[in-house]
Amino acid sequence: MNTNRFKPWEIALCIGLVVSLLVSTAAACANTDISEKLIRLHVVAASDSEEDQTLKLAVRDETLAALSIPLNGVTDVKDAERVITENIPALEARLRGFLEEQGSTQSVTVSLGREAFPTREYSTFALPAGPYTSLRVTLDGGGGQNWWCVVFPPLCAATAMERLPDETRAAGLTENDIALITQADETYVVRFKLAEWLGSIKNWFTRK
Repeated sequence: MNTNRFKPWEIALCIGLVVSLLVSTAAACANTDISEKLIRLHVVAASDSEEDQTLKLAVRDETLAALSIPLNGVTDVKDAERVITENIPALEARLRGFLEEQGSTQSVTVSLGREAFPTREYSTFALPAGPYTSLRVTLDGGGGQNWWCVVFPPLCAATAMERLPDETRAAGLTENDIALITQADETYVVRFKLAEWLGSIKNWFTRK
């Protein structure tokens, strides 16, 4: 006689607990959809040559410098999108002038749209995969390696990364959001993995 069989009420209880955990965790991830609260920066080099990769980083710095004043004091992602969109013509013109100063004949195009990003880890935080609003700066057709970070809130500079909680709070991110991307404890590591999984699904649909 098999005495190890679960009773029906025990099976039902286990199923209920699992479903409850999955639903509550998925809801927590849905309430902390970090991809809707950030604007990424995506700079694509002309090629993988050392010269072009160095130029890419210089263009990154120039882009951040150009947007630092317009975005100063902006605390809402929709306002940040509006400000960036309004400044794209001026930014593109500034980057063309910057490239000429560097002795480069490369072209540059700037656009704001939705892009699928992979999971990315930085020194003080990580971002799950998913479609994000992205400021894309492409040099000469963009045949080289790219560079990713966050333009809103301004987390690209090392000093900003050190002030991560302050910068993100000022941009309207919640304590849950901050805990998620910094993976503050084991619970948030699980949530990050779920957000990463959901983001990968979003990426798949974005490419369709």
